Amino acid sequence: MKVFLAEDDVTTVALLKILLEMEGHETITFSPDQPVLEAIRAARPDVLVLDLHLPAGQNGLDILQALRQEEDEQLRTMKVIVCSGQDRRQEVMQAGADAFLLKPYMPDDLLQVIRQDG
Repeated sequence: MKVFLAEDDVTTVALLKILLEMEGHETITFSPDQPVLEAIRAARPDVLVLDLHLPAGQNGLDILQALRQEEDEQLRTMKVIVCSGQDRRQEVMQAGADAFLLKPYMPDDLLQVIRQDG
């Protein structure tokens, strides 16, 4: 499975990349100078792990809402797991997230959500 990590914390990205690759997933990260939505469209991942607070004024909630309005069905229906240090579960679920993880979360929690269908 191809997992896109839209997370700005370098340490978190490094740890998640190792964990996901050990589980057999292909991981993709974005360059902070590239618009995240553009990178997601180019990568076409199966799963998106999306932080709400991203660099360069990019907002995870805006990205989620844009994805749910995409014409491309693969992008519109991809699994989106939103992560944040603030409990914004209700808000992101209403916006169309498939799951919400409150930081700090256990790596097993992320793996379990990735494995779940739909």
